[in-house]
Amino acid sequence: MTTQTLSEQTVKPYASVKLGYTGHTVLTILNYYADPGDGSPPVPVVVGDNTVKNERPTVALPVAIRDITGEEEKYTLSSHGFQLVPHKTEFTDYRNLEALQSDYFPEVERLVKDVTGASRVVVFDHKVRHAPSNWHSLGKNNASKRGPLHRVHVDQSPAGALMALEQRLPEEAEELKKRRFQIVNVWRPLKTVCKDPLAVADSHSVPDADLVPAYVVYPDHRKEFFTVLPNPAHRWYFKYRQRPDETMFIKIYDTDDSVARRVPHSAFSDPDEEDKEDRESIEVRTLVFY
Repeated sequence: MTTQTLSEQTVKPYASVKLGYTGHTVLTILNYYADPGDGSPPVPVVVGDNTVKNERPTVALPVAIRDITGEEEKYTLSSHGFQLVPHKTEFTDYRNLEALQSDYFPEVERLVKDVTGASRVVVFDHKVRHAPSNWHSLGKNNASKRGPLHRVHVDQSPAGALMALEQRLPEEAEELKKRRFQIVNVWRPLKTVCKDPLAVADSHSVPDADLVPAYVVYPDHRKEFFTVLPNPAHRWYFKYRQRPDETMFIKIYDTDDSVARRVPHSAFSDPDEEDKEDRESIEVRTLVFY
C-alpha cells in the first residue's frame, strides 16, 4: 500500500464549503494507519533523549469535517465522546512545569469534576504544542519543538488506560479498577486556532475493528494506544476558530460501555488557513473516578 501524508499530496481539490448557521465544513484529508496487511504490528513510536521517532506508515483519506458552531449542546461526552466546555482561565505560564502542577492542573481537575459529576479527578499527563506540524521530521531534540499531530489516534487503548492508572496511582490501582473510571483529555488552545485545528470523531461511528493497538516506547516503560484504520463511515467534527476560553473535552476511555467510550482525533489542514501562525495548545490528560 502506498504511504501518503498531508505534506506529500495537494489539498487544493478540497475547500471550505459554507453551510449556513452551522458555520462551515472543511473538506480535507486525515492521515490514518496504513496496515501492511502481513499481520505485523504497527511500528512503535520511540521516545528518548528528547526525541520522538514516529515512522508508522500512513494513508491519506479524504474527509468532511463539520463545524459544531451553533450546535455545541448536541455533542456531549456521553452521546458522542467529546464536548465543548466554555472555561476562562487566568493561567498563562504553560511552559513552566512547576506552575502547571501547582496552579493549572488543579484548576483542570476541578473543571472536570464540575462537568462530569465525578467524585475524584487526577491529572496524569499533559502535552504543550507550539511548533510547526512537520516537527516529527526535525530529528534530534524534536520533542522540544512539539507541534500538532496529523495522525488519527486514541491516546490510550483499554490496556493503555490500565497502564496509566497503575503508573499514576500504583498503591490504589487495584481498588480503583473496581469502580467506573474514565480518561478524559482537556484540550485548550493558547490562542485562537486558525491553522491545524483539532478534529474529533463521533465515537459511535468508529467500530472497534478500526482500532489497532500500538505502542509508545520509552527508555523505562511503554504505553499502549490505538492507531486507526481508514474508514469513510467515520463522522468528523471540529470547532471553527476555537478560542482559549473554549476547552474541548475528549473521552479516551470509559469502563461504562453503555455510552460513547473513546474518540479518535487528529490535527488537520484547513486549506483556507495554511498561511496563518502555527497553532499553540495544551492538552491535559485526566483519570476520572465515580
